[in-house]
Amino acid sequence: MGFAMGIVRRKRAPVALPGLGLSLGITLTWLSLIALIPLAALVIRAGGLGWQGWLDAVSGERVWLSLRLSFGASLIAALLDTFAGLLIAWVLCRYKVPGHAFWDVLVDLPFALPTAVAGIALTALWVPDGWLGRLVEPFGGKVAFAWPGVVVALTFIGLPFVVRTLQPVLQSAEKELEEAAESLGASPAQVVWRVVLPSLRPALLTGFALAFARAVGEYGSVIFICGNIPMQTEITPLLIVSRLEQYDYAGATALATIMLALSAVILALLQALHAGRRTALR
Repeated sequence: MGFAMGIVRRKRAPVALPGLGLSLGITLTWLSLIALIPLAALVIRAGGLGWQGWLDAVSGERVWLSLRLSFGASLIAALLDTFAGLLIAWVLCRYKVPGHAFWDVLVDLPFALPTAVAGIALTALWVPDGWLGRLVEPFGGKVAFAWPGVVVALTFIGLPFVVRTLQPVLQSAEKELEEAAESLGASPAQVVWRVVLPSLRPALLTGFALAFARAVGEYGSVIFICGNIPMQTEITPLLIVSRLEQYDYAGATALATIMLALSAVILALLQALHAGRRTALR
């Protein structure tokens, strides 16, 4: 009996997944190869410049204006995507609209469309004599070859992230809670604000973060519609490419590190906000 109990004690505790150690090792190796090692190499390369060399590479009005445009336009685009994505996801999940399958597939078009093609198409639409550009041109509005064009392009490529993040949540939502609120006399607006939106906040924040992260690093669709005017419509990724073409690898690396740092800080703040909301709900 004692011998049998000893064998039982020496048995390994059950794991959640068979082969967890192997799968975890493969996962960490893969993430290291595609993310951690390249990012570490970037930071190490920038560290070789020295503090003064790094400051010289990222100083200047042109750099800071490009950073302001990149992050400012990304923030505006992510907010627009969050609002529009919520409406689109709601319609696709709650209503049987004509051509439902077509509209649902159309949401994924920015995923499949090459970014250069998207940029050319958006530019053709928003130039002064384009289909949409001619509508705003009489009022003095200018989209193509101006900063609003950057917002348009970033909104286009980020919208699917919000829609696809919200759809599973809406599909699995308990409609009985909405019906109960309506039966207790709540107006449609109160149902939305007090029942629907609180349950969607984590997904909305996740979709916003994904759209913002995608927009910050966008290049292909923006360079056609923005006009690439230095200190006016020049985004930071374009400035990095310009420095690489001039063989200024130190300057390109320094700009890449500052974009990496700013993006990491913003995403960390969003994650902390997400965790705080989740804790408060509990």
